[in-house]
Amino acid sequence: MKCFFVAGTDTNVGKTLVSVALLEAAKAKGLKTTALKPVAAGCERGLSEPDATLPVTQLLNKDALDLQSAITEALPYSILNPIALEPAIAPHIAALQQSSVLGAERIYQSCQPALSTASDFMLIEGAGGWRVPLNDKQTMADLAVMFACPVVLVVGMRLGCINHGLLSAEAIANDGLTVAGWVANQVDPVMSVVDENIETLTQRFPFPLLGHIPFLSKPSGIEASRFLDIDKLLDN
Repeated sequence: MKCFFVAGTDTNVGKTLVSVALLEAAKAKGLKTTALKPVAAGCERGLSEPDATLPVTQLLNKDALDLQSAITEALPYSILNPIALEPAIAPHIAALQQSSVLGAERIYQSCQPALSTASDFMLIEGAGGWRVPLNDKQTMADLAVMFACPVVLVVGMRLGCINHGLLSAEAIANDGLTVAGWVANQVDPVMSVVDENIETLTQRFPFPLLGHIPFLSKPSGIEASRFLDIDKLLDN
């Protein structure tokens, strides 16, 4: 099974859009796909989702639901997103507000049912950026290291993206993980010199560009998948 951890340079840079796009591209190649959102903050009760057997009191996250809708191998929501937090804030603060403490080891153990599901292609989507805290000592990076799979880095194309991209790539490498490729996702519709920014990062990153997703007014994974070259991932 090909498995990748999807990380972003920040929150709201399009990790889910890129994840769904890659899942759609993998499905188009006839691959069996699964996904995992270990921790999701910003959950609501009673959202519509494919598994109608869930009670309306279940906390559900839109990004996790998008992943659930995109995969070919059905996963119950509680397996795809084992840690669901209601406040749309940093996960460690959201957990404290719910009188709990997150731990990388416990989160990793809760992901085992999803990890054991047979598929050809699996994506694990992080929350926020690479150094988002889980508790006083651990960050999302500690959890990613436990999964020990190559990383897909999503760079939100906006002012400051070069610095954010280079720092994120440096942190990932320092933590001992390999970046399999990066995606330039344009989140600022009026960003100037986009191509020059992408070229700057391409020259400095020692891993391939999987694609540039332009600003989409109504983004969808199927549309975004047209801009990605999944073969560069599958060849890893």
